[in-house]
Amino acid sequence: MDPQVLAEATAALADEPEHSRVLVLARLRRHWPDLLAGLTAAYGARGPQAAAAAARTAVAGALARPADLRRLDLERLVEPDWLQSPRQAGYAAYADRFAGDLRGVAERVDHLADLGVTYLHLMPLLRPRPGDSDGGYAVMDYRQVREDLGTVDDLEALAAVLRGRGISLVLDLVLNHVAAEHEWARRARAGEERYRAYFHLFPDRTLPDAYEQVLPEVFPDFAPGSFTWDDEAAAWVWTTFNAWQWDLDWGNPDVFAEFADLVCWLANLGVEVLRLDAVAFLWKRLGTDCQNQPEVHALTRALRAVARIAAPALAFKAEAIVGPRQLAAYLGHGELSDLAYQNSLMVQVWSALATRDARLLTVALGRFPPKATTTSWATYLRGHDDIGWAVDDADAAEVGWSGPAHRAFLRDWYAGDVPGSWADGLVFQDERTSGTAASLCGVGRGDPLAVPRLLCGHLAVIGFGGVPVLWSGDELAALNDPHWADEPGHAADDRWAHRPRFDPAAAARKDEPGTLEHRVFSALRHALAVRAGLPALHAAVEAEVLGSVNPAVHVVRRAAPTQVLVAVHNVSPEVQRTPWEGRAVDALTGEERGGPELLLRPYEVLWLLV
Repeated sequence: MDPQVLAEATAALADEPEHSRVLVLARLRRHWPDLLAGLTAAYGARGPQAAAAAARTAVAGALARPADLRRLDLERLVEPDWLQSPRQAGYAAYADRFAGDLRGVAERVDHLADLGVTYLHLMPLLRPRPGDSDGGYAVMDYRQVREDLGTVDDLEALAAVLRGRGISLVLDLVLNHVAAEHEWARRARAGEERYRAYFHLFPDRTLPDAYEQVLPEVFPDFAPGSFTWDDEAAAWVWTTFNAWQWDLDWGNPDVFAEFADLVCWLANLGVEVLRLDAVAFLWKRLGTDCQNQPEVHALTRALRAVARIAAPALAFKAEAIVGPRQLAAYLGHGELSDLAYQNSLMVQVWSALATRDARLLTVALGRFPPKATTTSWATYLRGHDDIGWAVDDADAAEVGWSGPAHRAFLRDWYAGDVPGSWADGLVFQDERTSGTAASLCGVGRGDPLAVPRLLCGHLAVIGFGGVPVLWSGDELAALNDPHWADEPGHAADDRWAHRPRFDPAAAARKDEPGTLEHRVFSALRHALAVRAGLPALHAAVEAEVLGSVNPAVHVVRRAAPTQVLVAVHNVSPEVQRTPWEGRAVDALTGEERGGPELLLRPYEVLWLLV
């Protein structure tokens, strides 16, 4: 521990009660090595100075922490696996589309609690640029809330209401870029050298052309290229996603310092999980695709250390939609992030439902290396984004398929363009898919097996472990919004089709037996309640994906010290049989099942306790 850093922290904490001073200093000693190592790996000789500054920020954040959040810190330190518990159940929504504004969200907490939600991810709500803002991911001011949603005080009040009901508030922290209207960008355009150094600015096309030799395009249809000329800045600006989203230069320690302070500020408002948006893109290196560079992990490690010193109750979730071999690195051994999206599970479940064949699902999930036992996957059947058909060519070849042909098939199947398809989705960016889970399962077309199919998909996610996250409306089998293109700024982006506004009338029907909403809501609520009592679904337990002699049957085994659970899924619309020795109890129904074989109804899922 650096003596000067420790002395400064001790002086800053001089007026704190002894127990508080002891705790903060203990956290500083514990996490200083990660802070120093991370920033030295990123900044070399400038690392120790950046680490000392970040330590001051973290201690100041701890001093500013409200009393109730300090108590939460202690609770989380006593229960460090709180986010791994099978009691965790997530829900994600846009605040305005779910409830109008932040006060409205507080008024709908009963709906969330009835479902069993313990983790609420509200999509980007920090003040975005006017007009098109990539769904809020072009942030103009990190310290203000979008005006139509309320104020920072409303956000803090909502966090307190949720915390009182046992629900953790999850917010996005957009790391890779800011809106072109952000103060940092405005000051850069005005010629302030300090802020020009916050961005990647080039006087001519020499370096941009060199980078673009290998850079992939994220939105080739409406945002081609990765650089945009700005007249005021008199420079080419790095803009990975859109012309009005300026990539930050994380090679500048001042950028890290800004975000270290933001992390502490958001934590002290009551945010319990920060989703690190576009984290894979932070570091730029010529000759690479500028994703997943080693410095990304070093910076995440350092930012996590700041949070651990200032606000131990705060967790990080990495939004890194990358391949299996790269994804585990965003978790590390728990010193980088607590959660990461298990993006392959979603793709492979949809593939299995379309093909009635679970072999690719088995192969793809089997590629994932074990993660650290102190971390969790965030799993989901649908989210706010499109489905990118990330089918690996080698995985497809292993089951005798062509990767490119299968990706094209999935795109066409879920657009309803293949004979026999029950799906009602839309094609996004020529290769990807938009649509709510219910629409993609055929609920809108009146397919008689649409609901069992939908529940099969959800149960495959809920029974996988980690933190399952339901997208708003999925609990009510919401269909695509037929008027998605009518709202200003939405017409060019059909992802808004699967972001319908919450329907209070549909929510009321969840309590009416015989309705579609009751059938889906009650099934999901029951599955989450059962899940909460199953030690085998603790996230520290690794999922073992098993092969099956029947390709239409997907099997996952989870072995905890006190319990073994085998989840069996029929991904087809026909009755299926698969060998099974002995008898076991299905946790979902309480029925005893088994014998020489299991007989599975169309899309049936069993959680067998062995």
